Amino acid sequence: MPRPPVSAERPRRFHAEPLVLILSHLEAALGSGPVSIEVPDPDLGPGHYAGERVGPGGDWVHRPLRSWCDLAEGLSCRLRTPRAAGDTHVVLTFEPLGAEAPWHAGSGEAERAGPPQERYGAASAFARVRKFEDAGFLLPWREAAGRLRLPPGARVLDLGVNRGDELAAFEWATGAHALRFTGVDHSASALAEARAAFPEARHSFVQADLNALPAGLGRFDAVVSVGTLQSPGVDDRALLRRLVQEHLEPRAAMVLGFPNSRFRDGEALYGARVRNLSEPDLSLLVKDLSFYRRYLHQHGFRTFLGGKYDLLLTAVRGQPSDGRDEAVPPED
Repeated sequence: MPRPPVSAERPRRFHAEPLVLILSHLEAALGSGPVSIEVPDPDLGPGHYAGERVGPGGDWVHRPLRSWCDLAEGLSCRLRTPRAAGDTHVVLTFEPLGAEAPWHAGSGEAERAGPPQERYGAASAFARVRKFEDAGFLLPWREAAGRLRLPPGARVLDLGVNRGDELAAFEWATGAHALRFTGVDHSASALAEARAAFPEARHSFVQADLNALPAGLGRFDAVVSVGTLQSPGVDDRALLRRLVQEHLEPRAAMVLGFPNSRFRDGEALYGARVRNLSEPDLSLLVKDLSFYRRYLHQHGFRTFLGGKYDLLLTAVRGQPSDGRDEAVPPED
């Protein structure tokens, strides 16, 4: 897809102006399409914090590239790759993002996309997302899964397994070997991809509603569910209780992911959002996490919370502590 054209006018050059002035300039111009500006090259200020003076005479204000990325995200823009503008400045182009991904609740398109079981299937728009090719997902996942101490041949249950992306990274993240995966999902087409990715006889994949897990699943050494428990129609609290009471071994562990992002025009944007609100609102997410942690603490788990685009709650029980950030159960 060709990129929208950038204005032919010479980009405005900034040197030491405050960020609020740059923000105002961008907001006023973005209504007409992509906007370019020239700013001091972030590579001129290694070790400096945003706002510190750099250059031979301290003529420029330093801002790291991460700061510009955050500004673009906050403006619902894509930041194009910076281009050199002489020896001291770079051109930054902010490109407004297109529509939000159709699978998000309330988008309208999701309800017209076919059978609800295939909303996240192999032919859906969601199938384009490869979370574990994005460092914002991969690194927190490695940290969360790395807290697990699984024995060789451990049984792992993945709820909302889809095509099994997180399972492909699970053995790498945990260091465990010969794991036995059982994946549950609504989508037949996604499960077909998971079976193709994990053809070994020790793995199994089941098409089912998470509200009605099939009998005979048995007990597991670990349960994984990323971005699924908060799906519309899932009674996540009843499901959590059933998992703890019926499907966990005494020394089992869990990694549960709570969506804290929205997908838009090829970009993951930080911040959970409730329907009919244009700004991120983490209140419902915080409420859910508080319930999960309190319930798991009451049943003998230690919990750890991390992550970015998915908040990842790791719960371990009967495992030795690795000494990292052990969470203290909150007071009721």
